[in-house]
Amino acid sequence: MSKINKENKPITSEKLMNELHRYQKGSITRRHFLEVTGLGAAMTVLGTAMPSLLPRKAHAFGNLGNRLVFATWPNYHNQVNLDEFTKMTGVHLQMNAFGSNEEMLAKLQAGGTGWDVIVPTNYTITNYVNLGLIQPLDLSRLPNYDGSANDPMFAGPATVNGTVYCVPKNWGTTGFIINTKKIKSSPKSWKDFFDVTMGAGSGHTIVHDYQLTTIGAALCALGYSFNSIDPNELAEAEALLIKSKPHLFAITSDYQPGMRSGDAWMSICWNGDATQLKNDLPEMDYVIATDGGEIWTDFYAIPTGAPHLDAAYVFINYLQDPYIQAREASVHGYAPTDSRAIALQPDSLGSDPILHPAAELLNGLEFGAAQTMTDPVRAEVIARFKSA
Repeated sequence: MSKINKENKPITSEKLMNELHRYQKGSITRRHFLEVTGLGAAMTVLGTAMPSLLPRKAHAFGNLGNRLVFATWPNYHNQVNLDEFTKMTGVHLQMNAFGSNEEMLAKLQAGGTGWDVIVPTNYTITNYVNLGLIQPLDLSRLPNYDGSANDPMFAGPATVNGTVYCVPKNWGTTGFIINTKKIKSSPKSWKDFFDVTMGAGSGHTIVHDYQLTTIGAALCALGYSFNSIDPNELAEAEALLIKSKPHLFAITSDYQPGMRSGDAWMSICWNGDATQLKNDLPEMDYVIATDGGEIWTDFYAIPTGAPHLDAAYVFINYLQDPYIQAREASVHGYAPTDSRAIALQPDSLGSDPILHPAAELLNGLEFGAAQTMTDPVRAEVIARFKSA
């Protein structure tokens, strides 16, 4: 992708993003940015697509209140975007981090969360809809969302029985991260992962506090489907997990601190966390396991009874802005599903093999299945594993 600047010379997408970063840091003026990138003459058209370049007052958004409660995952947003939203609207964000979709489900069912916007994963949405926990979206209130720009492979789960309940955030994979200074054997599969956990990496491995990924990893190591609900296969997976438990460093979905400190050498990992870790610690390598695993999409949704509904719509619409999506991805390391945002990414991100893995690496991965979330046997397996 390229733009034409005031001298009628093309500017590459990487140059555009570099200039954006300079503008965000205050190194150049807004006027200089618009001239250098060639966006000045197009601002009337692009204004709604690049809100951070337009001077706005909070009152321009109407009476949204002063607070929005946002339930999301750890290490998952660009703080610049969140701060900008508050500056533009006057709405302060209260962030609630959660560690698993099961935790989110339990809290929603218990009621009284006060959540206005949540970030569910693809396999949970039909359950939330059937339980009446999220509301249909009024797409007329989300002009920045363009369904045709989103890959249906990733965006499809948002629509249930012809009704749109969510809009996509980004997609990713679930593999594992290794510290190559500590782990020398180059594990390639989930079988390798558990072998190293109980061998050379004993005492230094993290698994998720999350039944889908932790049970799924054990199932794949045994040659079964990531989504299996077969009682016999789950019994074998439980045995493997319990056998490995004395060798674990921790059971947590917030694993970056342990990997950064060097106390943990290997962890089940989402690819965006892997990008963040590798950017700071080059010895960190991300592995998409050869024997299976997960591919997923996360979404933005509004819970039923959200107390700040108008603010929720304005917030989601803001986050659907292609520029804001690209700026999010530059920090959290997950790929947008929106082709407009992908086009704004610099070449360094577009060619990143962690962010955009080769198609053949995805062939053995599975999207999480709805039945795994409510399967009682899987719930019992993870409960016994944690308490063992």
